[in-house]
Amino acid sequence: MTDLHPAAALVAELLDATMVPDPDAAATFLAPGAVITFTGGVWFSHPREIAEYNRDRYKWVKKCYGAFDVADGENDTVVYSLGTLYGEWPDGTPFEGTRYIDRFVVKDEKVTRWDVWNDSAERILARRGN
Repeated sequence: MTDLHPAAALVAELLDATMVPDPDAAATFLAPGAVITFTGGVWFSHPREIAEYNRDRYKWVKKCYGAFDVADGENDTVVYSLGTLYGEWPDGTPFEGTRYIDRFVVKDEKVTRWDVWNDSAERILARRGN
């Protein structure tokens, strides 16, 4: 990705590492004590926990980036990553077009907070007939 704001470029590198997946490389972009919150209020402290959590939800999952919106603040920068998810459900059925939005707070070239929202839960319920 070219011409990204430096904070957005950092976020893109973090997300790229999570999709390898390489949780330890992803963790290098996080500040000590960073807070990661997923849809439904599930909290994590390391990208390794995200990979473990997603193991039950997906056979594999990747992000297709749409936009990176950036808001510079006085002491930090907020970056929103918007796009869609694609991959395979645990049974191998492919999916695509699942919306996501991630919000990152970046300070001193590290992510201090990462909030994740997506439509996967609704799609999982629909697959179960709920």
